Amino acid sequence: MRKSQQRQDGTGTGVLDAPAGGEPAAGAAAPAGTPSRDIVCIRVDGTSYSEAVALVTRWARRGESRYVCVATVNQVMEAWDSVWLRKVMNGADLVTPDGVPLVWSLRALGVRGATRVYGPYLTPRLLEAAEREGLPVGFYGAAPETLEKLLGMVRRRYPKLKVAYAWSPPYRRLTGTEDQEVVREVNASGARILFIGLSSPKQDAWMHEHRGRIRAVMLGVGAAFDFLAGTKRQAPRWMMPLGLEWLFRLVTEPRRLWKRYLKHNPRFVALFARQLLRRERAPGRSPVRKPAKQ
Repeated sequence: MRKSQQRQDGTGTGVLDAPAGGEPAAGAAAPAGTPSRDIVCIRVDGTSYSEAVALVTRWARRGESRYVCVATVNQVMEAWDSVWLRKVMNGADLVTPDGVPLVWSLRALGVRGATRVYGPYLTPRLLEAAEREGLPVGFYGAAPETLEKLLGMVRRRYPKLKVAYAWSPPYRRLTGTEDQEVVREVNASGARILFIGLSSPKQDAWMHEHRGRIRAVMLGVGAAFDFLAGTKRQAPRWMMPLGLEWLFRLVTEPRRLWKRYLKHNPRFVALFARQLLRRERAPGRSPVRKPAKQ
């Protein structure tokens, strides 16, 4: 198993940006039997924890290269602003409603039984299933100290689980040679489920770039690494169903997050309200997908 590499500034991600040439594949369809809706500009699937675990483990047993995005308002709005990221998100094999506002949006669009599928809660469920089914897992991302604490927790809680790969990449774009080495090592490790702990939407773009190259199911679970490792605090449980998790995170990380929430939250409310109004006037009409800067 690869050891964590010290990042040059201690906080890096080692993510690949959108490539200079070539278009991503066309949007993927929702898994068979799973209701989905376009929310503003991306497809979100009305899945559940049990269904998501079943899908991921089935793909993993087959050794398929897939990727799963856990979507929040931030990703929706980043995709609204970027044609590239919109295609990345819509190309995912599964897009779960990680944020409570997206659960509300699904329900408003007719998926009455929509529930939250939250990355930090989905991850332990998948680790438990992987241990039970003998599926090796890997971890890519987070600061070295966070990754070490996460691995310690995983070993204590899931003693029979095989952790085949773990690496904390540097805070810069990897060279082509370095990226090829990552792909080679992940595939050689035998990991069938690879948890990606980079910030969004970087982790989504990274997974898209590696679909078909990494023979594993990739899940972009972001802050789940920090929450499960205990290096960051989660919002109190009472705040979660009220959709106030963003407020807790803003209070705890104001310098990093205030611009994101100030820019994205009001626009999401306005755009989704417009989508609902248009739906009322023309039932079945898809959301308008505006041209965006690449």
